[in-house]
Amino acid sequence: MGSKKRAPESFSFHPFENLKDAIGRKIIASAPAPSAEKREEHCSDEDLFTAAMKEVREIKEFSQMPVQPARVVPRSRHASPGPDAMQILEAVAKGRAPINLPDTQEYVEWVNPAYSSFHRGHITGRLHRGLFSVQDCLDLHGFIVDEAEAATERFFKEAKVKGLHCIKIIHGRGLRSQNGPVLKNALISWLTFRFRKDVIAFTSARQCDGGLGAIYVLLK
Repeated sequence: MGSKKRAPESFSFHPFENLKDAIGRKIIASAPAPSAEKREEHCSDEDLFTAAMKEVREIKEFSQMPVQPARVVPRSRHASPGPDAMQILEAVAKGRAPINLPDTQEYVEWVNPAYSSFHRGHITGRLHRGLFSVQDCLDLHGFIVDEAEAATERFFKEAKVKGLHCIKIIHGRGLRSQNGPVLKNALISWLTFRFRKDVIAFTSARQCDGGLGAIYVLLK
């Protein structure tokens, strides 16, 4: 007995019927939008500025605030010395008053940082006023720098052996030198670096002891 073909069944539910159209719409929707840079290529600077400032609002309270320009006080480039200063200068020029050496540019003083517990002004003031007795003196006049350095080294060794505490070194003012006070600058360098372990302080000497051309050195 032969088999009879069955007619294809028909279904009323077709879930994938519109799948092709939906996929097509999704592809179109997911296409990248033109970048801001491309959109702005056709915009002028004025259009871009207007778009950027569209949310900015003026604060009227600030526009009504009074603004006072800063007062500029004119200053004289060359201040005139007072009457007291003029009297002192006149007295010094006429020889009626001595020059206060610490007020000059050539005056020097130094205190070893290891003795920072001492009041600097107190110890250098006492040293400059001659309150420490000078126990020996070295004169470097006529020496070149190398000779002066060797002589200073010998002088320090002898002072240490003798147990001296205050010495004087004459270096001169170097006013005739085209390079300035060479020996003075070299001596200051030696005292603050090479020999500093033996030095408590130093200052320019009193006028009667060589003044700005000599140095008092206080030793340990």
